Formats: sequence, C-alpha cells, structure tokens
Amino acid sequence: MTVPENVTWTWPTEIRFGPGRIAELADACHALGMARPLLVTDPGLAGFDMVIRALGDIRAAGLQADLFCDISPNPSGSDVTRGIGRLRSGNHDGIIALGGGSAMDAGKTIAFMAGQTLDMFTFEDKGDNWTRANHDAILPVIAVPTTAGTGSEVGRASVVIDEAERTKKILFHPRMLPGIVIEDPRLSVGLPPSITAWTGMDALAHCLEAFSAPGYHPMADGVALEGMRLVKEWLPVAVDDGANLEARGNMLVAATMGATAFQKGLGAIHSLSHPVGVLFDTHHGRTNAIVMPYVIAFNRVAVDARYRDLSRWLGLGDGGVDAVLKWVLELRRTIGIEHTLGQIGVDDHEVDEVVRQGLEDPTAATNPRPLTDDTFRRLFLDALEGRLC
Repeated sequence: MTVPENVTWTWPTEIRFGPGRIAELADACHALGMARPLLVTDPGLAGFDMVIRALGDIRAAGLQADLFCDISPNPSGSDVTRGIGRLRSGNHDGIIALGGGSAMDAGKTIAFMAGQTLDMFTFEDKGDNWTRANHDAILPVIAVPTTAGTGSEVGRASVVIDEAERTKKILFHPRMLPGIVIEDPRLSVGLPPSITAWTGMDALAHCLEAFSAPGYHPMADGVALEGMRLVKEWLPVAVDDGANLEARGNMLVAATMGATAFQKGLGAIHSLSHPVGVLFDTHHGRTNAIVMPYVIAFNRVAVDARYRDLSRWLGLGDGGVDAVLKWVLELRRTIGIEHTLGQIGVDDHEVDEVVRQGLEDPTAATNPRPLTDDTFRRLFLDALEGRLC
C-alpha cells in the first residue's frame, strides 16, 4: 500500500504524518498549550538546518523557545538533570523532543521529572512505581523523530542510564506518551546508511520481540506483523537510497508500529543489548541487530509454531524459525551489520555484570523461553564469538 502524502492518526496518540509537516510545529505547540517550549535534541543535530529552521519558525510564531542538546547517545541521569536545570531556569512549559532515541528518551524524561520531588529512578518500570509520581506536574511533549528505530515517540517509557549502578533503567508513566507526534520523512533524508541500518533493525527487534512475547494480545501481534513486513520491504531500500521518501516514510511507520506493539513485551534481544550498551557504549540498534539471530535460535523451541505464521506473512514459506533466521541473516549482510559482538569492541571481561544486569532487566521476564544464569551467559558468549546453533 502506498503511503498517502499527508495523514493524521489519533492512535496511540495524535500523529501528523507526511512530508513537510514539520511546518506545523508551532501549531502543535499552541494545541498543547505551550508558550515557552524547550527543544531537546542531540549535539550532532543541534547545528543542522532542520533544527535551526524549527527554532526560527516557532520563534517567529511568537513562542519563547530555547535549545538543550547536552545529552549522550545513551542518555544518563546526569543528562536529564542538566536538562531539568535548563528547563526550570528558562521557565519552560513543555518539551519538543527532536531527533533519534536519545533525544526522545531525554526529552520525555525531562518533561516527566520537571515537577517531581522524588528521585527519577524511583519511577523504574517495576510494580506500581509510576503511581508515586505527581501526575499533574508532568509537562506536555511534542515528539519529532528523525530516525526510524526506537519508536519512542509513541512510547510511555524512557530508557536512562543510572550511572551509580552502571545500568540502563526503564522509567514508565502513562503520561510520558507525547501529546502530538510529527513524522516528516524529509527529516530523515541524508541520514547515513549505517545509522539507517542500525535504527531500522531496532524497529525490527521491537516488532519481532513483541510478536514473540508470550501472552494474549492480538492487537499487538497484528501491528507487529505488519511492522516486520514493512521493514522487510523498505529497510534495504532506505539504506541503499536515503533520499527515497516512500522508503523513509514506511520505515517511520514501522518504527512507530514496533513501539506500539511492544507494550505486549520484549525479550532477550533487549535484555542482552541493554547491559552491553551501558558497559561497552555500543549503539542500541546496532547491538540489537547483532544479537538478534542468536536470540531467535535460542528461543526456537518456544516460538516455532508462531514463526510459521510469521514466515508465511513475510512471504518466506512455511519454514518457521529456520526461514525467519535465514532472512534476518541475509538482511544483516545486505545492510552491513556485523555478525558478532566482538567485531564492535565487546569482550568477555564484564560477562558476570552483563548476566546480572540482563537477568534483572524488565525485558527478560517476557522472553518466550525462560532465562537462567547459565543460558543467558551462554547466549552472550555465543553472540560475542559467533556461535549460531
């Protein structure tokens, strides 16, 4: 199906999709009652024309906007604290999170923490921690993704590094969901092929793990299936031709679908990728892409029946796990993803910490095959050294 030029959805939040819709940023601010928005982006984007123009346009519309870009590729608690300081000193009343996953997670967390009195990690996604927040103090967020991967623009959570514990923590609150999302495919034109590949594989990981997670959630399953079909069709095109707006648009949709679906759950791809990202400072999507086939193979006994449906939906025949695994390996080769964690600078000197953090990660609980100390250790070492069973 061809993606329309412009369309607006209202699920799971208001999404304004189409080339050129960044021009509606000031209108979106007014719609959410923002008069003094703080635009949060990463330092690599801060000097780009898209950010400079966005700031200029909303200021021309009478909004008192400022910029905060002092964030890391894997946002930390310190990054968020600095952002809260900037927000309060400028008396800002809302956040525009513009960029990839780091800007989204940092921006959403700054908006969430702006009026809280408890420590941010009090709100880790465990039990009913979220109920301890002052709901009325959470500021509105406009999300403008420039990469097609995390789907954080439609997420009710963020991932932030707790530096004291050297671990990634998922913070959750229903009101973290941005009030308006602007998905403009033109903003991702010019993204390097490697970043397009890494973020695209992140979108695939979200869809794949949501579909694989145990439990009954047919709506999430349906969204995840279509997201994977879009990745199969359009990610190689987007990597090969970064100016193809149809490919860019379809990958934005696939990323949004992945994050919508994974409310059902994630799994060992993420519970392994999270500690590796913290301990070895690796790109999240790239790490997900590398460990993906090892996790598929590990989960074989628990997912083969479901993967027969998946392989048919993707046009891979009735091969189940074998067909899906073959496709993932071919896709990785086509778009330039490494085969092992060792190829991106990971080693085994932190293996005990990887295992500890991975088993404690909330995403481990919804892996379709139970994870133990021994199996998780073997899974990490397999991905490190390239043993694919």
